[in-house]
Formats: sequence, structure tokens, C-alpha cells
Amino acid sequence: MFDKLEVFKTRYDEITELLYDPNVISDQEKYTALMKEQKNLTPIVEKYEEYKKAKQNLDEAQQLLDGGGLDKDFKEMVEVEIENSREIIGKTSEELKILLLPKDPNDDRNVIVEIRAGAGGEEAALFSGVLFRMYSMYAESKRWKTEILNANETELGGYKEISFMISGEGAYSRLKYESGVHRVQRVPETETQGRIHTSTVTVAVLPEAEDVEVEINPADLQIDTFRASGAGGQHINKTESAIRITHIPTGVVVECQDERSQYKNKDKAMKVLKSRLLEAKMQEQNDEMAQKRKSQVGTGDRSERIRTYNYPQGRMTDHRIGLTLYRLEDILNGDIDEVIDALITADRAANLESTIENKE
Repeated sequence: MFDKLEVFKTRYDEITELLYDPNVISDQEKYTALMKEQKNLTPIVEKYEEYKKAKQNLDEAQQLLDGGGLDKDFKEMVEVEIENSREIIGKTSEELKILLLPKDPNDDRNVIVEIRAGAGGEEAALFSGVLFRMYSMYAESKRWKTEILNANETELGGYKEISFMISGEGAYSRLKYESGVHRVQRVPETETQGRIHTSTVTVAVLPEAEDVEVEINPADLQIDTFRASGAGGQHINKTESAIRITHIPTGVVVECQDERSQYKNKDKAMKVLKSRLLEAKMQEQNDEMAQKRKSQVGTGDRSERIRTYNYPQGRMTDHRIGLTLYRLEDILNGDIDEVIDALITADRAANLESTIENKE
């Protein structure tokens, strides 16, 4: 591990020098790539420097102690320094192991989130709206941008389905664990006898695909136009501006009707189509990896029930990691960092365990 860390430190120093080179500064593409590489190396190098400093302090303190001739008070100070340094070494060693785990290459991407009402009819559609609000408020807290791509709204203000893009640094790294079935338990407003209903909503989080990653032959596309539909009033267009794109080889169908411009709807629909095709490719790779791992948090199985939101108890439970929090209102208002941090920690632990097992 430490040989690898020395390589990273050397490369970090090389990049730092290159960033002052006028030839590099004038080459915007190269400069940007080096800045990104340096940013990825920084937390590793900083943690390694912290480890080396603690190791040096330990060695110096140990030499003083072994040399003898210390008075009682100074000896106690040296012993405390040795104990503190050992704690730091142990802690930074574990943190370095995690930092050296392979990074998901999609982590820095924007995401396309698709929310669909499942079992529960109108109640499920209403909860789709609640989740859309939750993710929108979370994005706002991170200063990310949210843009609706397509929405099929119901009369009561819910969504049969809604897809939207969240743009911002690290969006996929934080939101990729949200894919799956979200279950809600609450008394619907239409329920006169106070009975708790259970409904489900499906969430899919797709990394935004770059053009070079997904090549689409125009001959493989069937593009249809139709009039946008919705809950009524201003949502209904009188022109055929809505777009439906069918990718014939895979059967993937994407619709977009949020914009009044047919061109803009087509552009948004193509973004969603490319991201879905990229997700299918990633899912194949994930399935292969999953066979080699005993446990994983999971970031893509839409059929997996991942979370329950229980209104009467004010409780949210994430079933993958057994996390239960009794602050449902805060969570639905976009305060989901605690949940996401716990999922990231569990996933890193599973990755670390898998890495150790593979070495054995």
C-alpha cells in the first residue's frame, strides 16, 4: 500500500509543477485534465502526509523513551505522545485503505432521476410528488441545478411519472443509492376512516451519458410526435410538440412533453435515452461484479425495496443497511445527508471486505 502511496505523492508533485508550466496553462484541455487529476489525488496525499507525520513523531518519541535518562514528567509526556501517534497511525491507515479503493468513474456526473408511481394509485402518484420535492430541496441545499425533463401530472397534483436532471459536482456519487422501490405508509387525505395505506414508488438514478460513450444509429430510432397531455389547463398543448422516441434494437421508449418546443423535447428525450442505454451497459458490469461480492449496498436494482417512509411513526427505514431515523419531516424536506453518508460508508466497507477476500 505504501509503495502505491509514494507513487501517488510523486505524481501529485509532478502535477503541481506542470500547472505552473506556461505551455500547460495555454493548453486548456490538458490544464483542466491535470486539475481534475490533482483534485482526485489531494485527499489521498493529504492523508498520507498525516500518516507520515504521525509515524515520524512515534519514531522520535520511541527513541527518546528507549534512550532512558528521562525525568518522570517528561517520560509521561513522551508516553502520551507515543499513544497518540499510534492512534493516529491506526486511524489514518484505515482511512487510506478506503481512499485507495477504486473510484466509481461516474461519481462526478450529472444525473437523470426517474420517479414512477407504483402500487397505490393516486396515493402513489402523490408520493411521487413528495419524493420529487425531497430531491429538489436536497439539490438546492447542494447548490445543484434541477431541470424537469418530462412529467405526467395527475388531477390531484401528483405524478404518474416524472423525470428530471440534477446537474452539479458529485451528483451521481451522492444520489446513486436512491435507485429502487420506495414504500410509503400513511393515511391518505381521501381516507375517511383513518386507515393506513401502503403505496410504492420506483426511483431510477441514471448517470448522464456523454455522446462518445453511447453511439446511436439514427436508423435504429422511431420518432413520433403527439400532443402533450396533463392534468388540464395550461399543461395541454394544442400543437404536436411532445416527442416519443423508440430505440428499436432494445425496445427502450422515452417520452418528453415538458417543453412547448418539439426540438427541445427531442433534445431532452435523447439525453434520457442515452442515459438509459448507458445504465443497461453498467448493469451488466454490476451484475458480474455482484457475483464476486458477498454483500453490497446496491445502486441499480429497481425491483429492490430499499426504503420505507412511515408517517404515523415519523420514521424512515433504509432496509439495505438497517438504518432507522425518527425525523421523517426533515428527511422529506431534503435533509438526507445522514442517510446517504451511512449508505456510502456501508458500500465502502463492503468494497474493502471484497478487496481483502480477493487478496486472500
